[in-house]
Amino acid sequence: QVQLVESGGGLVQPGGSLRLSCAGSGIDFNFNSMAWYRQTPGQRRELVAVMFDSGSTRYGDSVKGRFTVSRDDAKNIIYLQMNNLKPEDTAVYYCKDFMGVSWGQGTQVIVSL
Repeated sequence: QVQLVESGGGLVQPGGSLRLSCAGSGIDFNFNSMAWYRQTPGQRRELVAVMFDSGSTRYGDSVKGRFTVSRDDAKNIIYLQMNNLKPEDTAVYYCKDFMGVSWGQGTQVIVSL
């Protein structure tokens, strides 16, 4: 059974940084493409970043140049480094098995003064 647990969310001022983590069990991130999504109330989930099993990455247009996805194979953790945060980045961030159906429970990010 795949389990994904996100952490690292919180309140940060505009221009600040946060690093989200997604720890996985029942799945090997080294052999599976993993993604970060985000969602605000009343909106569809938005793809933020993908770390492919090959190690290549892809980013949504709204976060390019500010967010970086990385992977720790030894710990089986996916990270999302978020820099220069903006109020519009406020959302619940989710980790997902990109080609599968497993989601984490989400972690809230609030960007506000």
